[in-house]
Amino acid sequence: MNQWAIGRMRGVARVFASLLVCLAVIAPLHAAAPAKTPVAQRTVLVMGDSLSAAYGLSASQGWVALTAGRIAKEKPGWKVVNASITGETTAGGAARIAAELKRVQPKLVVIALGGNDGLRGLPLPQTKANLERMIKAAQASGAQVLLLGMRIPPNYGREYTQGFEGNYTALSKQYKVPLVPFLLEPIAKDRANFQDDNIHPVASAQPKLRDHVWKALGPMLK
Repeated sequence: MNQWAIGRMRGVARVFASLLVCLAVIAPLHAAAPAKTPVAQRTVLVMGDSLSAAYGLSASQGWVALTAGRIAKEKPGWKVVNASITGETTAGGAARIAAELKRVQPKLVVIALGGNDGLRGLPLPQTKANLERMIKAAQASGAQVLLLGMRIPPNYGREYTQGFEGNYTALSKQYKVPLVPFLLEPIAKDRANFQDDNIHPVASAQPKLRDHVWKALGPMLK
């Protein structure tokens, strides 16, 4: 082997040795670099009845699911858990609230109950007490509360219908929680917005409910 070849081999060996040294230095630094921690999401818990459970529709068509989609785009640090049950009364919500708070650990609770109490003509003080229990439990857990009000047909009598609506206003003021006075307000006057039972909104009306609730909900998602 001539001197030129020997010199070239020695040069290659030196370069290779340098590379090994660099790798030995970089590898521990790379291994020590902390992995990126996923951003923890805060949760909105919705406690409602069939109006929030997308009765007669697919779950994805309901205003709650549509709200979850909007939150994913505009408020990515938040997510939605829908614990609404068709036929739920305020008594049922009050009975479930502690377990749901423990399970979900929400930062915001949307209470959308009372309609079934009104349709059954249940005593107004009972309905108010149940809603109050839910609000107090949510606030005690450290969560914000958004209260969604409901109205009932006038055939229940003026005293009852006004007292029913007044429950929500009184609780909102007493516990300083935001209130959407009437969930169905943007669609209530048009029969075409409702299914055959004239109670539950059709799919095409759900975005209007989402936007209606969002006026109060959006600013709370800080």
